[in-house]
Amino acid sequence: MADAFVRPCDHPGCLAGGDFRAPKSRLQLHEYFWFCLEHIRAYNAAWNYYAGMNEAEIEAEIRHDTVWQRPSWKLGDRHGPAYADRIRDYFGVFAHSSQNGQTGSRRNSGSANEIARRVLSAREQALAVFEIEPPFTPVRLKARYKALVKLHHPDAHGGDKAAEEKLKIINQAYATLKAAYFG
Repeated sequence: MADAFVRPCDHPGCLAGGDFRAPKSRLQLHEYFWFCLEHIRAYNAAWNYYAGMNEAEIEAEIRHDTVWQRPSWKLGDRHGPAYADRIRDYFGVFAHSSQNGQTGSRRNSGSANEIARRVLSAREQALAVFEIEPPFTPVRLKARYKALVKLHHPDAHGGDKAAEEKLKIINQAYATLKAAYFG
């Protein structure tokens, strides 16, 4: 009968068997040191996963771990009442409903009173004006704002009152989105 293989402890000068594994570093979580009970206790007591990271990196790591490293959105943003209205159906896939043989868009199949009763929040209205979908950065929001202002500025339309009203709506939507997401 042969004796079972005994892995030596990785601590310098230790002759005991290395029965307990420990990751080599935060960046090498699948590579291990093997220690005896005494040295694994000392290693674990001194282990700091966040060593070498600043506060912003630690906060980002914690936030990333709370969703298991998966992308996420604010609750309700992707499935709110106005979400279907923001979908661009370039190929007309959702243009016809097969329910009861009716044609036309599902979201527009209700009566005019039903559509009028549906009131969107200020944030949802602002997202619809900007035709932008979260998550977005302040830089992306500002770039979209500048593009809309350039497109709808009254000076570009000969002082047209409708363009002036549209610009007021754009300015209000920009203020709403800045306050809702970055303020």
